[in-house]
Amino acid sequence: MGSGGWDVTEPILKISNLTKNFGGLVATDNLNFEMMAGELHAIIGPNGAGKTTLINQISGMMKSNSGEIRFDGQDITHKTASKRCHAGLVRSFQITSILKNFSVAENVSLGIQARQGHSFKFWSPAKSDAALREPAMEILNAIGLGERADVQAGNLAHGEQRQLEIAMALATSPKMLLLDEPMAGMGVQESGHMIEYLSGLKSKYSILLIEHDMDAVFALADRITVLVYGRTIASGTPEEIRANEDVRDAYLGEN
Repeated sequence: MGSGGWDVTEPILKISNLTKNFGGLVATDNLNFEMMAGELHAIIGPNGAGKTTLINQISGMMKSNSGEIRFDGQDITHKTASKRCHAGLVRSFQITSILKNFSVAENVSLGIQARQGHSFKFWSPAKSDAALREPAMEILNAIGLGERADVQAGNLAHGEQRQLEIAMALATSPKMLLLDEPMAGMGVQESGHMIEYLSGLKSKYSILLIEHDMDAVFALADRITVLVYGRTIASGTPEEIRANEDVRDAYLGEN
């Protein structure tokens, strides 16, 4: 969906009073948060802030103790992860991990099969189906992996494998992408490629990004939400977040 097709009057994702406890530990604490369609919204915060728990709750990998999650106008609080995925809310590694013995193009073909309602168990048709190859190549060319299409996925560099994970998610035609630290383990050059790659997706998809790399966050995000101890302490544009004294004290430091 292009940016011109967004309904900008309603948030695509709205989280109300969301709570998750692990025994005595409160991971998300009456959390309220919303993001608009078509934006790249980053969630940042120190370790233990509840970021991964929140992504697990949004994607349906983890049940919440209380609160509500609305996606694209629907209450999805009690929907399974697979139903959320079919509704267009896709976490980059939620569908499958990379099949390392398959080619890059075959891996993306599996995402297209999933969109068409087939199970990932039917792997062999994806290896031979020419009807899947063409749309797979379109995605790969768009993200700069076209020349790697016939390489065995296990032979890709770490950064390219993370790109392929996202390409597989894109193959399902999501309305929104959940990306949990896509730059983890990358060197400077690989991170630069990933920033370039994600900036190319910005106008086409709603993206919720959790990332420790602050250079990447401030280069990419339209808006940033800061979590500390499972609560939102600030939400705003990158400029507003940089200037926020509470955020500097809690997380970013004086610089």
